Order: sequence, then structure tokens, then C-alpha cells
Amino acid sequence: MRLVLTADTHVPKRARDLPGPLWAAIEAADVVVHAGDWVDETLLDAMTARSRRLIGVYGNNDGPALRARLPEVARVDLDGLRVAVVHETGPRTGREKRCAARFPDVDLLVFGHSHIPWDTEAPGGLRLLNPGSPTDRRAQPHATYLTATIGSGRLTEVTLHRLTRG
Repeated sequence: MRLVLTADTHVPKRARDLPGPLWAAIEAADVVVHAGDWVDETLLDAMTARSRRLIGVYGNNDGPALRARLPEVARVDLDGLRVAVVHETGPRTGREKRCAARFPDVDLLVFGHSHIPWDTEAPGGLRLLNPGSPTDRRAQPHATYLTATIGSGRLTEVTLHRLTRG
């Protein structure tokens, strides 16, 4: 199962649209995960139309219309891998321990908010992934998103994709 992980797209405030390579990855993926801060329903509609399966949550920059359509936390089983998605996880200090306590029944937690790519493992085995942002890199050297593969309940081949302006 091929996944695309993204967050903090902020369309149309930070970009008019998603970068072409991300759209291509979305269309090729089996599952797309968006960890919040869409900003506008138009992007949610476009991603729903262009993906096979979309799992998303709202973020702190998402207004009432998006909050009415998306949960704060999404939980799903993907080929035996227990996945949760949330926008905000709090400060980086203590994140692994805090998230392991909040999500004790999860194998993978996808989160956003910081615009900083993150890939760590908490005590007990919870994997934490933040794809960064494909449109608003802030202090990061590149705009980013992640792809991954899931098979037989295991997460494999996690790849950070760096986007360049073209």
C-alpha cells in the first residue's frame, strides 16, 4: 500500500495550488493522509477528487466549514497498521513520550503544525511522522512531503521529498 503524507498546505494563502510533483504522488497513491491546515475547502474537494482514499484532519488555521467536514483526530487501520492523524502535538521537547501516552493503541502517528519534517520513534514503538509543508517551508531549506509503504502491518520505505521552485 503506497501512502502520501502531507500537512500545512495553506492553499490559497501560502500558495495558489499544490506543487505538481505532490499532485502526481497523490494521484499514484493508494492512501493520502493530510494532517491539517488546509485553509480552504476547495483543496479538500480537489484532493478528494484526485485521490483513491483520503484521510484528513483539521488544523488550527481551518475554519468552521473545514471543521464541520473533518475530525480533530482520525484513526484508521491500514493493512494491519494502526494509524492516527492529528494536527498539533505540542512542543518538540517531550513529544515522543507525550504522544505515546496519548495514543497508546497506535503504531503510527502523523502530525503537522510545525512545518518541520519529523521522523522519530517513541518508547514502546510508536512512530511519529511530520511531512513538513509542501507550500510554506518557513525556516526549513525545502518545502517537503513524505511517501511511505505499508505491508503486512509494517511501515516501510519512508521517503522525505524535497520540493524546489520551478
